[in-house]
Amino acid sequence: MGNIHRPDDPMKLAFKKPQRGGLSAAHFPTSSSSTLRILIATVTAGAGHLQAAAALEEAWRELRPRDSVQRLDVLDFTPRLYRKVYVEGYVQLVEHAPELWAHVFKKTDNPQLIRRLARFRRTVAHLTTNKFVRQLKKFKPEAVLCTHYMPLEIMGRFKAKAKRTPAPLTVSVVTDFEAHALWMEPSVDLYCVAAEETKARLVARGAMPESVAVTGIPVAAKFSTPVDPAVVRKRLGLRDDLPTLLVLGGGFGMGPVAQIMRELNKLERLIQVLVVCGRNQELRRELALQDRRHPTHVLGFVSNMQELMAVAELVITKPGGLTTSEALAIGKPIFVLNPIPGQEAANSDFLLEHGAAAKANRLEDLPYRLDKLIGSTKLAEMAAAAQLLGKPQAASDICRQVLQRFK
Repeated sequence: MGNIHRPDDPMKLAFKKPQRGGLSAAHFPTSSSSTLRILIATVTAGAGHLQAAAALEEAWRELRPRDSVQRLDVLDFTPRLYRKVYVEGYVQLVEHAPELWAHVFKKTDNPQLIRRLARFRRTVAHLTTNKFVRQLKKFKPEAVLCTHYMPLEIMGRFKAKAKRTPAPLTVSVVTDFEAHALWMEPSVDLYCVAAEETKARLVARGAMPESVAVTGIPVAAKFSTPVDPAVVRKRLGLRDDLPTLLVLGGGFGMGPVAQIMRELNKLERLIQVLVVCGRNQELRRELALQDRRHPTHVLGFVSNMQELMAVAELVITKPGGLTTSEALAIGKPIFVLNPIPGQEAANSDFLLEHGAAAKANRLEDLPYRLDKLIGSTKLAEMAAAAQLLGKPQAASDICRQVLQRFK
């Protein structure tokens, strides 16, 4: 296999001026034909991080079936109370105190502050994730692909302490269109990002251009597989003569889905609606019991999102990085409502700037805006822009970028 070169102590780098760093392919002199051990690390903080990790595992196994691949949720290795507070605390914060979340997001999006807090963050990560580190040492991966910034913190401490052993290649797979400073752990060797704008932001903050690859956000392979909309419409019982709107509440069923459905009921134009409530069973029951003027299909957690998007003329959703990347991969325009301040607001700005989305700031504006949009040339232009932005092969491209570092 050959030894993997260890960069300068990342703990020391954390307290220096921003390093224009990362390792080039020359630092990893091993044959790409060798069997590799690959760890994909994620965190349950919204469904998107988990979906990105699953997409990477799928792509890696397809490209290199002989390799040993593990996909782990870091929170599975933490104390139960910590896990509960981390997951539920995030959901409660963004649902009930979005202004506070926006303040925290903005204040922490500061590379200098993050570097000053590096020792503290790594200490907290060490105290709460000892079991994960033991698994890391046992598995001995050549590369660790991180779809959340928490495992990056763990890798920072691990690599700082692993002075006499080869340190694994650490990959930061940024799952939004704008990279928050937390994604910039000094121990990162390769960044895989959504767009050229994301790369420019990281480079401006000190990353070496050659350590940042524009790959897109990883989505499942099924989003690059052709779908016959007519077949799907027949199976789902959809009418061929009505435009279809897809309303998404995310994996946790968050957001103003019930309010959106009330506003759609006011739409004069006849449409049909697919609404996905995710794991929010209470929301699903509430919507299923209501009478509506438009044909409506209320769904829970689904595994055929690519089919639902394929038959929709428009996707109405909160702009999470994974959901929007899935829609773009299929070339579907997006209507944005109530983005979470911070990462979703940044994603919304990106989509609007590129013409792939429309946005309403108030729910009561939705019927009027949709009536003007559905069937218009504007909607067709948005679909074309979405097609241009889509990167359905992102997961495979990320895997290939990692493999290049082992040549």
